[in-house]
Amino acid sequence: MNITQLKAALPRELLASVVVFLVALPLCMGIAIASGMPPAKGLITGIIGGVVVGFLAGSPLQVSGPAAGLAVLVFELVRQHGMGMLGPILLLAGVLQLLAGRLRLGCWFRVTAPAVVYGMLAGIGILIVLSQVHVMFDTAPQPSGMQNLLEFPATLKAALPQEAAGNGWQAGALGLGTIALMWGWERWRPQKLRFIPGALLGVATMTIISMWLALPVNRVVVPADLSEAIDWIRPDDLLKLADPTLLVAAFALAFIASAETLLSAAAVDRMQSGPRSDFDRELSAQGIGNMLCGVLGALPMTGVIVRSSANVQAGAQTRASAILHGLWLLAFVVVLSSVLQQIPVASLAGVLVYTGIKLVDFKAFRGLGRYGRMPMFTYAATALAIVFTDLLTGVLLGFALTLLKLAFKAARLKINLVSLAQPGHMELRLSGAATFLKVPALTKALEAVPAGTHLHVPLANLRYMDHSVLELLEDWARAQRQLGARLIIEPRGLKRRIEGRLRTAPEC
Repeated sequence: MNITQLKAALPRELLASVVVFLVALPLCMGIAIASGMPPAKGLITGIIGGVVVGFLAGSPLQVSGPAAGLAVLVFELVRQHGMGMLGPILLLAGVLQLLAGRLRLGCWFRVTAPAVVYGMLAGIGILIVLSQVHVMFDTAPQPSGMQNLLEFPATLKAALPQEAAGNGWQAGALGLGTIALMWGWERWRPQKLRFIPGALLGVATMTIISMWLALPVNRVVVPADLSEAIDWIRPDDLLKLADPTLLVAAFALAFIASAETLLSAAAVDRMQSGPRSDFDRELSAQGIGNMLCGVLGALPMTGVIVRSSANVQAGAQTRASAILHGLWLLAFVVVLSSVLQQIPVASLAGVLVYTGIKLVDFKAFRGLGRYGRMPMFTYAATALAIVFTDLLTGVLLGFALTLLKLAFKAARLKINLVSLAQPGHMELRLSGAATFLKVPALTKALEAVPAGTHLHVPLANLRYMDHSVLELLEDWARAQRQLGARLIIEPRGLKRRIEGRLRTAPEC
């Protein structure tokens, strides 16, 4: 784009950037709180995601920043290893993303089965809801989803007005009010005001009400100087990355962030007819962004569909909008940090509860039914495993179920034993893939062949045959040879799909 075109597009990009900034501001702080981190950490990630990654991105209209999908993983990492170790883990995850982009592996991150991705997002959404309902009543969340669920009655009881302890009901009312405004605005907002995000409207309204009534609720803590929120990575912490658990955490973080980013980029491509995404460049840009976040001790980032869709709907056509939104975040934090300090934490928790509910996409779950019951089962199993165990276990279970489905599908084999017109001759017709999984069924079929039969085995309809099946046929031929039986293998058509070579003549 030349200078003249840029000047003509600047007013449109400025408007789009303001819209994205208004969407990003409450989400950056809310996701940080949900991750067990100070709100300023989320703002730093949002600024880097806009200014740095926006400039380097392979998906020009995608907007990067802290993502709700990583909040659960970050919360667990901070709880187990401390806030200081998040930086080294994130730095290594960023290096892995950068290498993956340079090695042109971007397309492979999109190979993940949709059932696993949707199930992962649903499980994360449930965990966010279970944790943030406690924050919404000004109490601390528990370490696990089950504990959050079991402790909720106690949190609700403590928040009742008649309890001497206090003011949880006031915070809860602000959180519920935020959710109600977001839901109502999404359903009934006027067309002319569609650019105003519901999250901003809910947070701003509840902040004004809390200040007007002087409610004694927890409020956001943001330093007057943003540099105070920066925790530079320490060389001593880098040495701790030799711990296998931290290496696994870095790989998990890199994989989940990359998958979410590239799925979001693909969704942005479907929303507009402009330039298509370069997935490898986008992956490299995300790696650089996460490396910077690791060095500064901020939150991890991904490409975020909520901000990206707002960017597209606001009319953005270049990367200038994403870059400008990062500059708006920086300017707001520097100039108006005192305004941020008036925001009730409960209202931001309400935003996260609403976001978590939206992550549980029942429409996607029903859509998987078109492909059979297995994808729906994989979705549900992945989500429930994340809730009852942890994020990594749930994702690994989803992959295991997907591979199991592929294994069974690849091992489908039709076996028919038919008599031929020539007396004493039969044909064992095989269609599909003859693998070790079908050895029992083939053994049963061979046992039904009468003694002394000439058995023809045409292989033209086989996609694949492994060595275990071939050895089974050869063993049968050797055992039956003394009874006058012969095995006649007709490999024509199978070509190289037999694992190994025929060690005996086609006619045994």
